[in-house]
Amino acid sequence: MKKDNIKKPLHYIILLILAGEAVFILPFVLARVFRATVLDVFQVTNTQLGYCFSIYGLVALVSYLFGGPLADKFQPRKLMGISLILTAIGGFVYANNPSYTTLKILYGYWGFTTICLFWAGMIKATRIWGGTDSQGKAFGFLDGGRGLVGALFGLLGVLIFAFLMPDNDVDLNTVEQRQAFKAVILITSGIVILIGLLVYFFLKLDTKATIEKETIKEHITLKNIKDVLQLKAVWLLMIIILCAYVGYKVTDIFSLYAKDVMKYSEIEAAQTGTFLLFIRPVVGVLIGVLADRSKASLYLCIGFLLSIIGASIFASGVLPDNTTLFFFTSIVITAIGVYAVRVLYFAVMQEGKIPLTLTGTAVGLISFIGYTPDIFAGPMIGYFLDGWNGEQGHSYVFIALGIFSTIGFLASILFYKHSKQISTTPKA
Repeated sequence: MKKDNIKKPLHYIILLILAGEAVFILPFVLARVFRATVLDVFQVTNTQLGYCFSIYGLVALVSYLFGGPLADKFQPRKLMGISLILTAIGGFVYANNPSYTTLKILYGYWGFTTICLFWAGMIKATRIWGGTDSQGKAFGFLDGGRGLVGALFGLLGVLIFAFLMPDNDVDLNTVEQRQAFKAVILITSGIVILIGLLVYFFLKLDTKATIEKETIKEHITLKNIKDVLQLKAVWLLMIIILCAYVGYKVTDIFSLYAKDVMKYSEIEAAQTGTFLLFIRPVVGVLIGVLADRSKASLYLCIGFLLSIIGASIFASGVLPDNTTLFFFTSIVITAIGVYAVRVLYFAVMQEGKIPLTLTGTAVGLISFIGYTPDIFAGPMIGYFLDGWNGEQGHSYVFIALGIFSTIGFLASILFYKHSKQISTTPKA
């Protein structure tokens, strides 16, 4: 592959990593690590929490379409910095034990702040940093680094929570527990604001470089959108990301599975969720490096295949109670598959010949379909978990994961064949 001459400053990717996960800590990571706590502190069911995620997804759906062109018109650092600060402000509402109605409004607000002003800008900035020869590494570092940041936030939250709790076995409705979780949210919000300020002022490439200015378009026309929609790679990525994102949503329930099925304590369940977060950075870096040495789309296929295997283990009910080694091995298999696909689904944009100058527009259109699980995955998971108690409800969730992973596997094979075809087709 032809090498580029774009400088890749370390501080740039570090800030992208910090920002890329920090913006989602409040709406998603805390709910993933403290799932059982969130349900009891806010007095909501799995289905109701799923509806909050759906409202987030509905707002995000529109935000993807508007945010994509914004990323092609404005510098990523400004959009991302403002997004982080606005998201953190929502955290102060979250910390004050909002009602279910307020919680739904808050998730709608976060759907705007984390997507319209942030998402496409982050993807475009990462693609610029990666250049033509290091897309796998760029997105591998981004997602792997985001996983590490998320894990550290989760670990910090667990430590604060455990420190402030007088007894790990105390009932969830106590004042002490509410205050402990409030402290976790407030400290998290303060850190997110700090990262937002750093991004706004310091997420810059070498001032001598012109690549950022060259990728800014003064006007986004209907023809630009039409050109993007004519690319087969764009349509395949819509399917691939949709299926992959269902898998990522399912990882939210591993801590709950540990509590409901494996009979772990609340702190042990939260530690299970944090353990899952630490798998992500390892997978991100390794898969990113490997993808640059081969074809990223090939590793997409492998990732979906591992997801199918992991989903089959959990759905089959073969995991015996209190068998920790088998349980964590199954988590690792599933997580490697889910995170490998997550690392690469935007890294293959270069392979699919999607123009750099229209990255934001392409990301917006792809995400409009690809991230619809933000709308339906939460209620779907909640429906199964609330409708069937214990292991049976979890089994149905993993059956759904297996179905979506199979569809994603087939779409990835088509993308792999398409990328080989366009790479060998001579230019007119």
